[in-house]
Amino acid sequence: MQRPCSKVLKGIYAVEKQIKLPPYCMKHIATIALLCSSISVAAQTSDSLTQQLTEVQIRAFEQNKSLQDVPASINYIGNRQLHRFNNTNILPALNATPGVRMEERSPGSYRLSIRGSSLRSPFGVRNIKVYYNDIPFTDPGGHTYLNQLGFYNFQSVEIIKGPGSSLYGAGTGGVMLINSMPANFREGATVSYTGGSYGLHNTMAEVRFGNHPFQNVVRYQHLQSDGYREHSALRRAALSWDAKARIDDRNELTAHFLYGDMNYQTPGARTLEEFEVNPRSARPSVTFAPGFTVPGSKEMNAAIYEKTFLAGASLKHKFSERFQNTTTLYGAYTQLRNPTIRNYGRSSEPHTGGRTTFKYGFDLGNSKLDWLAGGEVQQGFTSVRIYDSRMGTPDSLQTDDELHIRQYFGFTQLTWTMNKFVVTAGLSLNKQQVSFTRFSNPPATEYTKYFNNQLAPRLAVLYKALPGISVYGSAAKGFSPPTSAELSPSGGVLNSSLNAEDGWNYEIGTRGHVLNNKLYFDINAFYFNLNNTIVQRRDSLSGDYFLNAGSTKQLGVESYLSYRLLSPASFVWGDVWASYTWYDFKYDEFVQVENNFSGNKLPSVAPHTLSVGVDLRSRIGLYTNITYYYSDRIALTDANDAFANSYSLVGLRLGYKKEFAGRYMIDVFAGGDNLLDETYSLGNDINGFGGRYYNAAMGRNYYAGVSVSWNK
Repeated sequence: MQRPCSKVLKGIYAVEKQIKLPPYCMKHIATIALLCSSISVAAQTSDSLTQQLTEVQIRAFEQNKSLQDVPASINYIGNRQLHRFNNTNILPALNATPGVRMEERSPGSYRLSIRGSSLRSPFGVRNIKVYYNDIPFTDPGGHTYLNQLGFYNFQSVEIIKGPGSSLYGAGTGGVMLINSMPANFREGATVSYTGGSYGLHNTMAEVRFGNHPFQNVVRYQHLQSDGYREHSALRRAALSWDAKARIDDRNELTAHFLYGDMNYQTPGARTLEEFEVNPRSARPSVTFAPGFTVPGSKEMNAAIYEKTFLAGASLKHKFSERFQNTTTLYGAYTQLRNPTIRNYGRSSEPHTGGRTTFKYGFDLGNSKLDWLAGGEVQQGFTSVRIYDSRMGTPDSLQTDDELHIRQYFGFTQLTWTMNKFVVTAGLSLNKQQVSFTRFSNPPATEYTKYFNNQLAPRLAVLYKALPGISVYGSAAKGFSPPTSAELSPSGGVLNSSLNAEDGWNYEIGTRGHVLNNKLYFDINAFYFNLNNTIVQRRDSLSGDYFLNAGSTKQLGVESYLSYRLLSPASFVWGDVWASYTWYDFKYDEFVQVENNFSGNKLPSVAPHTLSVGVDLRSRIGLYTNITYYYSDRIALTDANDAFANSYSLVGLRLGYKKEFAGRYMIDVFAGGDNLLDETYSLGNDINGFGGRYYNAAMGRNYYAGVSVSWNK
């Protein structure tokens, strides 16, 4: 019998032939293969990643079908993919999927992009609509505080790549659907702990109680780290309660509560020279002229203090077997304190909203027709005060602003399924109103802007070409109005001239499984033309401001392969997988004063990224996960005169997972990330003033942990 790792080697070099990776990249992949050949350990369960991706039911676009039957480009990240790494951060699991890039400028400072959408995000998540258990997690102002969720709040994630505006409203980047409920509910309790380099401690305690009609999960998480860089410590606590109650045969109620309290220090970006001399240092003070010195991040106690409360409930009611409604209502509040090197910001951001969806399905001869319609509304009341900063404490008031933001949209979608075809047509009508009042400069200044009547259609067709193989194509329009932070940025000047981005996305793809279901593949190509592209600028004091940058053309190919290494008689089995992304993103037309950037590469986007991994399991409960990630160099400015170097990351996790007496489960693990000890920048400051682009990521680091579960 052929050894599993020999198959891994063959698979890796087959990939290399197709995509022509640089020798440097292939050298490290070979290192992974050699590690694999010396390890014959694996996990306890006999399910495979290939089988999971084939059979999982996808909720995106309200399809509720297997991934193979959904005419859309979607990444599914399940529990197994999330637990390949250190159980503290979803970043490596998301980056292992094609078309997604998550960055961490410092511990807790996340930035997420789908198909290059981080162009306008100095921090946080913008231009992506996020839902948490069907509750809108993105606020009306376009912000998503993803860092308030702990690792264990993510039980599975679906990512729609490209515009989802036909059903989910604003956002040209994509949509993220987060599920925090376990796939298989069992009454009991779980306690987990992970410790690691640079003062890492992550603790989780979970209690599951109730029965099939009434399920409850209460979870507490605490994460802390001293950070790799100077002045980059993190503390986060998250408390959540998720409940599902089947009231009767017609009604099901779900309720979710989340409270997050976190703070982290922000070390700031450095110049290339500072980065190369000491990547772990914080931003130093800089003297621009006699008597004019900009203090450093540590000196000014630059940091983020953030608290978030979210509560929401959804009721699913069946009028009949064919007709049903799901209605969600929620309320949320975020308090943000942000001392920086230039000022001290205090904001209070309460918001509320709801979403309702009606579904009706009926047979039409040999075909089936599913129709849905509904709407979503959100209202936010944001208060922002900016003060002078005296070593991290507020001083004299600079500005006092209020923003009232209301957005609402209606949507409808029709899905026709007949024999080998699935046809989906959707449309939404969107409106947003932003009312701005500045009280700090009497008399008060008022300004209102409307983003009206954005029609967002989508048409998708899927054809089941062969048993187990489908092909699809789609055309969709997306739009994204400026966020509240872009209209009123940290630079302090109201930017009323910003307009909404909009563009059309065209794509074709194919996915399926062959070779007796051992090989799963998912490949797509797309073309996206974005108009009024919003880009970020920074002034000398790191203040942000934004402008519309003409148009962009974005062409890309995304691919994913998974091969199952499984034999019923084998002591060891598992999967080898690889994802590869190629992007050609350029400014189509972009002239700024005397600078013509037309034809230049879009900053923040890597032309090539590759992830390769091996997941092995054994009968006795031993397992290993070996991962490799490569990122091509990234342009850091519109002029393309500065780049972040390419880098390669190798990770390894070894563990023992076993169930005892049918009730007890133990998982003991240890591993390391960035085992090649690469020095690289993650979460670059795009178009940073004075060449300050670079934020060093963590060097070689190690972790170990244990998880113990009791199931009734």
